[in-house]
Amino acid sequence: MTTPEDRLDELGLSVPTVVPPVAAYVPAVRTGNHVYTSGQLPMRDGQLIRTGKVGGEVSPEAAYEAAQQCALNAFAAIAAETGDLSRVVRVVKLTVFVASSPDFTGQPQVANGASELVGKVFDDAGKHARSAVGVSALPLDAPVEVEMVVEVS
Repeated sequence: MTTPEDRLDELGLSVPTVVPPVAAYVPAVRTGNHVYTSGQLPMRDGQLIRTGKVGGEVSPEAAYEAAQQCALNAFAAIAAETGDLSRVVRVVKLTVFVASSPDFTGQPQVANGASELVGKVFDDAGKHARSAVGVSALPLDAPVEVEMVVEVS
């Protein structure tokens, strides 16, 4: 049986190390059969991979990639709570915040960076509800932040 980690490997990706919190919170909390991640920024190797506003300094394509990195970081937070991603029964919801220039309205396409990766990694269990929200600013000047709620066994 193919695991979520196997699917990531096929995509040339892997579950990264959990990103340490930048304030007073934990990366994820499990309650019952659900894991709620904190907002995950597009951090890789301790650094933001992009900064700025989408539609300004950050292209929609670069923001799509940043949303994908946010999802990978959410996977890391989930795996830290459950042991591995095979425990995910269903991805319930993604909330994607996009730091946007005033005239940018492509938040759904940016959010697809996270959503499409979730679909590839979890197949049918990755079909989820989603909100894509344009905001004026995010922590550390990140262009994207992703929260995830998953049901686990």
